[in-house]
Amino acid sequence: MSVVAAVVIVAFGVFLIALTGVAFAKPALAERFVTAFASSARTHYAEQILRLLIGAALVVLAPTMWQPKVFWLLGWAVVMSSVALMCVPWQWHHRFAERVLPTVVRHLQLCAAGPFVFGALLLYAVFAGSGTA
Repeated sequence: MSVVAAVVIVAFGVFLIALTGVAFAKPALAERFVTAFASSARTHYAEQILRLLIGAALVVLAPTMWQPKVFWLLGWAVVMSSVALMCVPWQWHHRFAERVLPTVVRHLQLCAAGPFVFGALLLYAVFAGSGTA
């Protein structure tokens, strides 16, 4: 189970770093990707299922990661927020996205710094953790 969780977290960390690269190399592609979130019930629920998977992987892997309590709490926060978002109408998520996305798109490269830092932090936490160091 921990190996699967580690693969999920490492893949997510690499994905976040790659997304930052795309935001700089092909901003139009990154914009299309970001604006697809909550654009339909299908994308909303797909996003929440992926978030649940990532959150659960964090909870499972946290004991072997650097700063285990932080990543355990973060994992549970992701799980609980995903469950909450699955319980509300997807249109609420869509309306929120409609308000926030214009600012994100306008400052896409600046906003891409967050996923880069978080992706790098995830990779560091996995590989510097007590179970793998």
